[in-house]
Amino acid sequence: MKLKGQSVLSISQFERADIDNIFRVADDMEPYAQRQKRTRVLEGAILGNMFFEASTRTRISFGSAFNLLGGDVRETVGLELSALAKGESLHDTARVLSGFSDIICMRHPKSGSVAEFAKSSRVPLINGGDGSNEHPSQALLDLYTIEKELKASGRKIDGLRIAMVGDLKHGRTVHSLSKLLMLYKNISVQLVSPKDLSMPKDIVEEMKSNGLSVIESEKIESSISHVDIVYSTRIQEERFTNKDEADLYRGKFRLNQAVYTAHCEPNTVIMHPMPRDSRKEANELDKDLDDNPNLAIFRQTDNGLLVRMALFAMILDVVHLVKKSSSDVPWHNHR
Repeated sequence: MKLKGQSVLSISQFERADIDNIFRVADDMEPYAQRQKRTRVLEGAILGNMFFEASTRTRISFGSAFNLLGGDVRETVGLELSALAKGESLHDTARVLSGFSDIICMRHPKSGSVAEFAKSSRVPLINGGDGSNEHPSQALLDLYTIEKELKASGRKIDGLRIAMVGDLKHGRTVHSLSKLLMLYKNISVQLVSPKDLSMPKDIVEEMKSNGLSVIESEKIESSISHVDIVYSTRIQEERFTNKDEADLYRGKFRLNQAVYTAHCEPNTVIMHPMPRDSRKEANELDKDLDDNPNLAIFRQTDNGLLVRMALFAMILDVVHLVKKSSSDVPWHNHR
């Protein structure tokens, strides 16, 4: 798949060779993300950052990635503050906003809405998360993180053993990551969740039909004992009818250093798409894990910058021009 001029709406668009190309470009973005170099390759280009649902990391990550390539960012934040709250259709919004932008990143609370928006957009679109459906750039940065973490200990993605823990029903990050893992060989997946929050059956069946070994469980301790990655997710409160309903499941699968030491292999990597819910009643990943060198959640967010820079450069077809517009940074770099 050639990304030039293309929208990124679903992980299903990609083949394994595409992932390798994205990761190769992401590697090349490191000097710019680390502010060792700067590039103005997208100077004059505009990103329309359209976040109709709450976001911190994804929104700022996309904006920063575009800025680091020299581009400008225009944002709409919150459904209630947009023309959609006045009854405007996604078609009309797409026609208008795509006239102001060279590329759009969009998040929306309704599944399928980003694909609907893309049909009327005049510029490429990146899905920043549509309801409980998908979050393709998160899956790409997650897999990029997995590759880097495993490589440090001489392992590869082929043969990966991973436990996905938490709200697997509503968690769009694990939906997209599951689809992405179907491109690899000898993958073993432990799906750990309350029965009512289990991974959608169609995704489970698709994983199995693509050769993945899948085990579903409600017990975290036995499920994380022989894995390379523990991927924890939060209870998606915004997908429930009310907070009380979400509270029924909150805090069911807590991971702390004592549980990690007792049940995980010494080099098991801990991941989370963030934000981790650190409230007392949830405390998904305890703060006592912060000194654990295998806690990769902040490396994940750093890697997100690299992957999103790569997507922008590939979609807008400037990969070959990045180094040509490169220069040293004139400010003091604390990194």
